[in-house]
Amino acid sequence: MKAYEKVLDQKSAGGPSRREFLQKAGVGALALSMPFPAMPDFLKDVPMGVVVHSYAARWNSKTESKKYPPMTDAIQLMEHCASIGAGGVQTVVRGWTGDFAKKARDKREKLGLYLEGSIGLPKKAEEVADFEKEVIASKEAGVSILRTVCLGTRRYESLHSQSDFDEYAKNSLAWVRLAEPIVRKHKMKLAIENHKDWMAPELVDFVKTIDSEWVGVTVDFGNSIALMEEPMNVVETLAPYAFTTHVKDMGVMEYEKGFLLSEVPLGMGICDLKKMVDVCKKHNPDIRFNLEMITRDPLEIPCLTDDYWNVFEGVSGKYLANTLSMVKEKASKTPLPSVAGLTAEQRLAFEEENNLACLKYSASNLNIR
Repeated sequence: MKAYEKVLDQKSAGGPSRREFLQKAGVGALALSMPFPAMPDFLKDVPMGVVVHSYAARWNSKTESKKYPPMTDAIQLMEHCASIGAGGVQTVVRGWTGDFAKKARDKREKLGLYLEGSIGLPKKAEEVADFEKEVIASKEAGVSILRTVCLGTRRYESLHSQSDFDEYAKNSLAWVRLAEPIVRKHKMKLAIENHKDWMAPELVDFVKTIDSEWVGVTVDFGNSIALMEEPMNVVETLAPYAFTTHVKDMGVMEYEKGFLLSEVPLGMGICDLKKMVDVCKKHNPDIRFNLEMITRDPLEIPCLTDDYWNVFEGVSGKYLANTLSMVKEKASKTPLPSVAGLTAEQRLAFEEENNLACLKYSASNLNIR
């Protein structure tokens, strides 16, 4: 990753090791570093939570449905997720007022759920004040972990050259450095996701460069397959720095420009979910597991095209060879999930069916309780 290393501070090489990072930010020092006491007993061994993106169709839906009414805020999402047996929620915190945060806290406590936030990074100094307001509102609601992303889209779709990626990496460093003093001030964990942008070693280098006990990782179990990374290797690389997770299983199939990639109900894909969960718990016994089952058409990963490779300068061709071999060996024997041709109501029903199937699988197979 030499091109990437050029845009990070040389400080990365002297940044904290995994052991040092855990000593500063991990569960071993939880009572000293967290704004709240160590996780209370009633929140330990809770069932899997749900990420708001698992309800991409239903969230702010315009469809008039009696069976699947729209959910428009964190309180409605918590109420629904509690009703289906989830242990918590990770949701967007944008626009929260102090009054809403207090209502969200009351609801969270009444339902016995945990609550994590999802927040955007400030891109310039003038945005820091608004970012801080969202952090304060989140904390008032009982949030202690804020998931974020540096690139809201996909590396190989939004960036078109290595210089584009280098500029993105430099900007990301600046954005997180604007955010870090705020989360440190309010003792909130900021967890950067591997969002089809950073390869796992790149994200580790990035977090080490920031060098803050308040900045870590949201480990997504399946995203990095789109960057030709083996999912178990990704989890093992990122877990030592993880504050939270996105749990998903993935299906793959060949197509002419590379391969198709799709979230599938847990247990039906290629991810070794039990081992991934165990690895995350090994490094952080109190880590929470949040389902992100996005019901949509399969994503096209055009890894056989020049445009795709233009943002992977210096990446070995072994990544491609290993990925294509894996896709060929583990290709789904049935069609990948798709919403094409479904009515709005059918899509809502399909989404709920998938989420319920995932929670059922988790309760029976993943030892999260």
